[in-house]
Amino acid sequence: MNDRTTISTHVLDTALGQAAPGISVMLERIETDGTHRHVSSGVTDADGRIVGLASAHANLPGGSYRLTFDIEPYFRAMQRATFYTRVQVDFRIAGEPQHYHVPLLLSPFGYSTYRGT
Repeated sequence: MNDRTTISTHVLDTALGQAAPGISVMLERIETDGTHRHVSSGVTDADGRIVGLASAHANLPGGSYRLTFDIEPYFRAMQRATFYTRVQVDFRIAGEPQHYHVPLLLSPFGYSTYRGT
């Protein structure tokens, strides 16, 4: 078992069948009163990954969190039209330390996500 909670993500452009580099991603904690508190952020690498969104936060408590993917600049840079400007994924983490991998499968007019390994 891990001694801390870690969160990672991977963005794949399913329309092109390749990784989506250069996408800004922000991790926030959703407080019980509905406000959001910034936890960390990063940019997807050449393989479309951000490995350690929460690895520096050894005491990340259980609760509700949000990943926000700023996808419009990615499509604009590739001169491709898109319907969505950003994707927000809300999820819950348990209190005990474990790894959470939240991939995003992306195309200009749709997306999906799931809990990976």
